[in-house]
Amino acid sequence: MSPLKIVNKAHHFSTRGEIDFVDLTDKVHEIVAESGVKNGIVHVFAPHATGILILTESDSALLNDIKSFLENLIPKRGGYQHPSNAHSHLRSMLLSPDKTLPIVDGHVTFGTWQSLLFVETDVYPRKRTVIIQVIGE
Repeated sequence: MSPLKIVNKAHHFSTRGEIDFVDLTDKVHEIVAESGVKNGIVHVFAPHATGILILTESDSALLNDIKSFLENLIPKRGGYQHPSNAHSHLRSMLLSPDKTLPIVDGHVTFGTWQSLLFVETDVYPRKRTVIIQVIGE
């Protein structure tokens, strides 16, 4: 049996503001390949109160639909008590800040059309970080 390996990497990037999508798929593939892990999992976590991770097709029409969905579900102006960005926090509560994917034979397993996207829900451009943890043998 091979020894368990754990690799932690932080990936830093910037967003353009409210409901911006940043594709992290290639970065996750890169870090898993560099890790040398052949079988295990990769866990991606966004340590932010107003940022989420989704697995979906990275198609511009679909991303526009997701943006409209979030805007309609939790509108920007809703009589909230928290100043300026309550809607950003509420949108982030709906979806998870983390995703875990299997690594099989050295490759991250995504569905046919799946990409891993960070979704900025805050009102301003931000510097963001995701923690990518590779665990396996």
